[in-house]
Amino acid sequence: MKSIILREIKSFFGSPIGYLVIAIFLISNGLFLWVFEGDYNILNSGYADLTPFFTLAPWILIFLIPAVTMRSFSDEKKQGTLELLLTKPLSIWEIVNGKFFGSFLLIILAIIPTLIYVKVISDLGSPEGNIDMGSTIGSYFGLLFLIASYSAIGIFTSTLSENQIVAFILAVFLCFFLYFGFEGLASLFSDSNSLISVLGMQNHFKSMSRGVIDTRDVIYFLSITIAFLSFTVYQLKSFKA
Repeated sequence: MKSIILREIKSFFGSPIGYLVIAIFLISNGLFLWVFEGDYNILNSGYADLTPFFTLAPWILIFLIPAVTMRSFSDEKKQGTLELLLTKPLSIWEIVNGKFFGSFLLIILAIIPTLIYVKVISDLGSPEGNIDMGSTIGSYFGLLFLIASYSAIGIFTSTLSENQIVAFILAVFLCFFLYFGFEGLASLFSDSNSLISVLGMQNHFKSMSRGVIDTRDVIYFLSITIAFLSFTVYQLKSFKA
């Protein structure tokens, strides 16, 4: 599995993809949080917290992560190298996990520089250091689980077609629906706390953003991640057969 992870990382940074993903994530967040006027501008919010960042990041990642994962297996299919990959002395789970962790680690590299926002907000607080660290740490943990879920979804959709654009669109749709769709459905019934909204990622991400790491939220995200990785393994087994 380690060889697959290293192969994925090298392929990302052996082309402009890795650098482009990190640059787009940081620049887009930076512009919305510090430059553009609007609801996400931290300087205009009057509060020393990173709520705007953690509200904006999931939406940017809905498009960014599928752009990273869309080539995982679809490119292997198109190039005719998937059969060769499946003949390697690795289990299908090891191959899938290698692809998954390769994509996951790339997005983590894009997230790490945003930790400087914590220092900046802390310095801007009145008094200095006036920032809710519990909420901030919980939000970062929530973001990690969200990235894992998005990555698993993207890896799965890349097995459905050899066309990367199709894999990208499917991943964006599934990520959007699982993050916002259930919340939207719940709002139709004028009950955002209903069982419907609990099924969505947004509900659990917001829960973790309060600074309390609830095992129910952790289990939810792990279940989504493992489920889509299992779907990926099933697809590859069907292809191999």
